[in-house]
Amino acid sequence: MCNHGRKETETLGTGTDAVVVVYPGRDPGPEHERITHQELARRIARLQNLEFGGEYVPGKYHRPLYLVPRESITTLSEAQKLGINDEQDLFGGVVPYPFVASKAISHPLVSASATAPEGWVRDFAEEVRDAVLPGFTAFSLADAYTAGLRLLDLGPVRVKTVRATAGRGQARISTSDELSHYLDCQDQSEIANHGLVLEQHLEDLTTFSVGQVRLGKLTVSYYGTQRLTRDNSGEEVYGGSDLTVARGNFDALLALDLAADAKLAVAQAQQYDRAANTCYQDFFASRRNYDIARGAAPGGDTRSGVLEQSWRIGGASSAEIAALEAFQADPSLAAICTSSLEVFGAHVQVPPEAEILYQGEDPDLGYMTKCVITRPYG
Repeated sequence: MCNHGRKETETLGTGTDAVVVVYPGRDPGPEHERITHQELARRIARLQNLEFGGEYVPGKYHRPLYLVPRESITTLSEAQKLGINDEQDLFGGVVPYPFVASKAISHPLVSASATAPEGWVRDFAEEVRDAVLPGFTAFSLADAYTAGLRLLDLGPVRVKTVRATAGRGQARISTSDELSHYLDCQDQSEIANHGLVLEQHLEDLTTFSVGQVRLGKLTVSYYGTQRLTRDNSGEEVYGGSDLTVARGNFDALLALDLAADAKLAVAQAQQYDRAANTCYQDFFASRRNYDIARGAAPGGDTRSGVLEQSWRIGGASSAEIAALEAFQADPSLAAICTSSLEVFGAHVQVPPEAEILYQGEDPDLGYMTKCVITRPYG
């Protein structure tokens, strides 16, 4: 059992004179994300009746900050330097080591002697064993090869580079020769620093999004499904999420009329969330999102498991914030449906009721549109 629970600290909050800023960190990200994050941060400021201060500028502020980081804050020293004391100070999360914010923590190492980064908590894998797919995380090419061979006994393997997002950086491996070729093409230092994930490949996949956001006095919890789309190069990537959002915690969400597969996804996300809270000291987050895959394993058995977590602003955040706005506007509202959309190409039609957050020629991805839709529940 994990015994590394977060230390109790005084909740300081940001105060009513705080200013909301986007914190790009070391990687400012692509243009479409920078512009979208600016707009969402502006809405987060409005929800809390705070000033929006644009992008973070070091040394500029003499007031408390509420940060909207592009990535999770991955060291406690960075959080302290930025004045982040608890979840009331940011839209996202703080972890004690960089790997804790990545999909690397979802699976165990292949052996007791396998390479592990500083701070790795081996008990976490046992805590989430029933909530994830069969898989391993490796921090060396040798461990990755051993893990891949073991998983190939179950059927095809999905291999994922840890830092890739939106469905990129993945490969389906069916044989030991394919595994060897794939690993020969990988950057050893990238794997050593960030890890490589290998897990059972599923067919006919549905990806659920389950999450919770706490902003000021508002708490919302949701489940939904993700959509895939083709980007301008023809690659299949994340295309948005359709969410059902309840006012309150996960119990309020489970009180809605959910299908059995959705209830299982919520339960698996809760199990993963509890394990993170108990196994990783000083972790906290105001935005918690979990991707859960459901599909057919070899032999036709249906499997479901958490793929990864997101404790930062993400693809579903426009839908989350739209829900927060609806709940704030109507205190009697108990549930709402919201959707985030990402589409590529200059001539793609978006629904007339969609609110556009970004539309234009991204230097890296080409022409794309990002928007959000709000609909009544039921």
